[in-house]
Amino acid sequence: MAVPLKRVFVVGVGMTKFEKPGRRKDFDYPDMALEAGTKALEDAGLRYEQIEQACVGYVYGDTCYGQRALYQMGLTAIPVYNVNNACATGSTALFMAKQLIEGGLADCVMALGFEKMERGSLSAKYSDRAGPWDKHNAISVKLRGKDKSPFAAQLFGNGGRDHMDKYGTKEEHFAKIAWKNHKHSVNNPYSQFQDEYTLEQIQNSPMVYYPLTKLQCCPTSDGSACAILASEQFVRKNRLEAQAVEIAAMEMSTDEPSVFGEENIMKLIGYDMAKNTAKRAFKKAGMTPNDVQVVELHDCFASNELITYEALGLCPEGGAADFIDRGDNTYGGKYVINPSGGLISKGHPLGATGLAQCSELIWQLRGQADKRQVPGVKACLQHNLGLGGAVVIALYKLGYPELARAHQRRLTAKL
Repeated sequence: MAVPLKRVFVVGVGMTKFEKPGRRKDFDYPDMALEAGTKALEDAGLRYEQIEQACVGYVYGDTCYGQRALYQMGLTAIPVYNVNNACATGSTALFMAKQLIEGGLADCVMALGFEKMERGSLSAKYSDRAGPWDKHNAISVKLRGKDKSPFAAQLFGNGGRDHMDKYGTKEEHFAKIAWKNHKHSVNNPYSQFQDEYTLEQIQNSPMVYYPLTKLQCCPTSDGSACAILASEQFVRKNRLEAQAVEIAAMEMSTDEPSVFGEENIMKLIGYDMAKNTAKRAFKKAGMTPNDVQVVELHDCFASNELITYEALGLCPEGGAADFIDRGDNTYGGKYVINPSGGLISKGHPLGATGLAQCSELIWQLRGQADKRQVPGVKACLQHNLGLGGAVVIALYKLGYPELARAHQRRLTAKL
């Protein structure tokens, strides 16, 4: 007989400003982790001694970087799990932390992600073994050929080309997504870029790989983000109800058989994986896409954001262009997607991205997103993709809505 799973809450979040690699000379990964972890503990009103276990995510780093990052916070003599799952690393650490609590193995767990990256496009680190994307890349090359562009831009650009061929999507629809995300990031002090561009500037920036220009591609970044998760018993014991955000559902999966069984590059970059995982998450939470107001979505390239609209059920299959043209992906529309600026403008330190997405959604639900705040937020959706592949889909809602709203009213009255 299955044991009922415990409810899981996010009680504290924190992150650093995302930076161009090497811009800050005093910004090694232990410094980033200390800053993000300390902010999350302060947000939760907890002491480091109350953390029972930790899941630490990073992609480019040697073994036990997680321990090195946590020891300076005083987090010693506890289980520390080092996580590497491509660009879904941060949300994978979050997923593992959630499992520890809902299974009754811990009451308070830290999920921490960080990355110190090299400048320039991602490249393979080893030439003496099979790469995690070699099968994906081989299919893309077979269908669309190969050039000297970065391999990730080719894969996601080719996914965009598939969508254009199948549904008549135009170049300007991808550019409109980047225009939106850069515009959103103007109000995000944590964003690597805070510049607003015209649609023409985005379209006329250097072509990386058709149809993607430079301003439609995420940059490499340095940075860290952190979330502290707790059980319901821990929340009540420490009187954290007013700030607790419940993880209504979180699902994780890998590539579907269609990735290698069908010659379709949209599926190659995660369409089916996201679609089926999102369906499971919505079912588990007893929700539909219509219940969500804010979405943090993995826009490593503008083409992936567009394709993922349809995969998540935010619009009908083939309906992304109309969805964009109506403005249903920004303030005043049906959803606000990537109010943080997304990966395209906020930045993409691989191990931190999923936890930065979580942080933004927690702030939105609590009414703490400042100029980015979306009015009347009741539920949020997170999508984090790792090519090769992994996807994590999460749904969040206030754990104790009445207590949270009363707390917000008190805070507002003090201003």
